[in-house]
Amino acid sequence: MHTSLEQVDFDSINRGYNRIFKPNRLSIGLVIPIENYADNSVPTMEDHIERVQLAENLGFASIWLRDVPFDVPSFGDAGQIFDPFVYLGLLSGITKNITLGVSSIVLPTRHPAHVAKAAASADVLSKGRLVLGVASGDRPEEYPALNESYDDRSIRFRESFSYIKRMWQDKPAFNNHYGQLDGNINMLPKPVSNKLPLIVTGSSQQNISWIAENSNAWMTYPRKLDDQTHVINHFQHKVKEAGRAVQPIMQPLYIDLVDDPDFPPTPIHLGFRIGTRHLINYLSSLESIGVNHVALNLLFNQLNIPATLKRIADEILPNFSA
Repeated sequence: MHTSLEQVDFDSINRGYNRIFKPNRLSIGLVIPIENYADNSVPTMEDHIERVQLAENLGFASIWLRDVPFDVPSFGDAGQIFDPFVYLGLLSGITKNITLGVSSIVLPTRHPAHVAKAAASADVLSKGRLVLGVASGDRPEEYPALNESYDDRSIRFRESFSYIKRMWQDKPAFNNHYGQLDGNINMLPKPVSNKLPLIVTGSSQQNISWIAENSNAWMTYPRKLDDQTHVINHFQHKVKEAGRAVQPIMQPLYIDLVDDPDFPPTPIHLGFRIGTRHLINYLSSLESIGVNHVALNLLFNQLNIPATLKRIADEILPNFSA
């Protein structure tokens, strides 16, 4: 079930990107909130700082925030409640090494100049640990609330993506939907490495060739292993067609870890209720088909969360890249 394309060294972009993406290896992170809130769309955020610091101390490779401006009933998940960029500022100060990821900033609902400046600020404050996931958005209710058009979000996503990359240059000059720069003004600060890794989430209303040509990694969603193998191989084929080396792949995974290590995987939303031995086997299968990073989501986890983190660190993390 291996991918048909040999993996080579990935680009070296910044500390955060380099830590979680290693060729032929899988690393493991966590989605914030690190708590069970399956019965309520709004998390408590209780002990959220302590749990992030615990995750770093236990050796998890990353933590991931989401861009959820409104508690939308049809979506049923308010994310971490706090604005991702404000929260990144806090997390930059209370952690030292863990990768800080966002999956994903909804580009058509924010001006790209603000995204570029906020992201660069978080990268500098964290000494190069930010990985910026971007998306076109999938909650239609947010667009009229922000007086934005939902139907043309694919075009605005591409223009925002381009604008953000140009803002990290020195005194850029260009013109698109979002504004005109004449080469006389400059955005500060610049990212630590003078650019940030941009990870496209899902399709973001783009075709696979555009993603293969432009993204520094691709975040796709969980599928049956045979289907995921096909999807990854197809993506890497498009990457090769674009004249690029193999690009990293990541995905989220919801888990409900149970006491019995031999408990077989039982499907839940985008994941499994599962024992540790089967989880190791499943993650090893993902590694073998070319997945480089998995962000675990404990929203449905029924056991004590700190104890679950410790158990994952003791029994699962040693099998994978840190």
